[in-house]
Amino acid sequence: MLYRETGQFKTSYAADMAIFPIRQDRIALYVLLAIAFIGIPVLDALQVWPFAGEYLLRAILIPFLILSLAAVGLNILTGYCGQLSLGSGAFMAVGAYSAYKFGTGVHLPLGLFDIAIPALPVLPSILLGGVMAAAVGILFGVPSLRIKGLYLAVATLAAQFFFDWVFIRVQWFTNYTSSGSVTAPELNFFGLIVNKPVERYLLCLIFVTVVALLAKNLVRGNIGRQWMAIRDMDIAAELMGIRPLYAKLTAFAISSFIMGIAGALWAFVYLGSWEPLAFNIDRSFQILFMVIIGGLGSILGSFLGAAFILVLPIMLDQVPHALGIPISVETVSLLVFVVTGALICWLLIVEPHGFARLWLTGKEKLRLWPYPY
Repeated sequence: MLYRETGQFKTSYAADMAIFPIRQDRIALYVLLAIAFIGIPVLDALQVWPFAGEYLLRAILIPFLILSLAAVGLNILTGYCGQLSLGSGAFMAVGAYSAYKFGTGVHLPLGLFDIAIPALPVLPSILLGGVMAAAVGILFGVPSLRIKGLYLAVATLAAQFFFDWVFIRVQWFTNYTSSGSVTAPELNFFGLIVNKPVERYLLCLIFVTVVALLAKNLVRGNIGRQWMAIRDMDIAAELMGIRPLYAKLTAFAISSFIMGIAGALWAFVYLGSWEPLAFNIDRSFQILFMVIIGGLGSILGSFLGAAFILVLPIMLDQVPHALGIPISVETVSLLVFVVTGALICWLLIVEPHGFARLWLTGKEKLRLWPYPY
C-alpha cells in the first residue's frame, strides 16, 4: 500500500517525463540525500558506531563514491552506447596525472616556444583532468567507427597498456621524481582546506551527485536516445538519420570525461600519493564488473554494482574475525575471492541484467501488491 500511484495525476508533459514521476521515489531520494549530506556528517561528529573512527569513511564510503562515478562513466559508453571498453583505468590515469600537472604547474620545453602554465587551483585542475581524459577518449574512440565488439575492446585495451607504459617511462608526468610516485597538492577550494575524512567524503559526494544528475538527464535526452539506437542496431540508426560518428565519439568523450574526474578524485582525495600501478588493468576490469553486475544501461546499477564489488569483500573479510573463527589472513583472502566469484556467477545466472533489473522487478511487484504475479 505504500507504493501505490493512485491519486497521483500528471497535468503536464514535464511532470510525466520527470526523472522520478512517482511521489514515493522522490521522497526516498530526498531521504537518501538527507542521510548522505546531513546524517552521515552528524553521526561522524557524534562518533556514533560505526562512525567512531575514520575506517568507514576512508575505506568504504569515499572509494565507493569515486568508483561509482567511474562506473557511471563506463555505463554511458558500454551500457547506453554499446561500445565495449577495457581502458577505464587508462582514462582514470589520464585524469589523475593531468590534474596533477595542472595543479603543480605545466612546463613544456619546446625550444623557442616554451609553454609555462602556473599551478592552478584544485577544482579547475580536476575539471581539466576530465577534459584531457575526454580528448584521449575521443582519440581512442575513433576505431569504434570501423570495429566493434571484442575487437573494439582490444583497441581500448591497447590504450590501457600504452598509458601504463607512458606514466612509468616518461618522467615529465611525475615531475621527474626518482621513485615514480607523486603526491597530490593540497585540497584547497577557494580558501577552504579539505583535509578531514568527512570533508573529503562530502567533496566526493557533491561531485557524484552533480555528475549522476547530469548523466541521468543526458541519457533521457536526444543524445541518449541516439546512443541507445546505436547500441541496439547501428545500421538501422544510421538509416534513421543518426550520425554514428557524432553518437559514438560523444559517448567516448562524455564517458572519458567522467572517468577522468573519477581518476583525479581517486588520486587527490582517496590515495593522496600514488604510482601508475594504481590505475592498471585490474582497475579497468573492476569497473567493468561493477557495470555488468549492477546493470548495463542503468545509472542506478552503477551504484549497486560498485557497492557489491567494494563492500562484499570487506564484509566477507570481517565476518570470520567477528565470529571468532581462527582463520589465517591468507585463507580469508582466498575465501573472499571464491565466495565473491561464486556470488557473481549466481547473480548473472539468476538475473543477467544485474541488480538494477532486480530493483525494477521489486518495484513492479510492490505496485501490484497484493497481486504481484
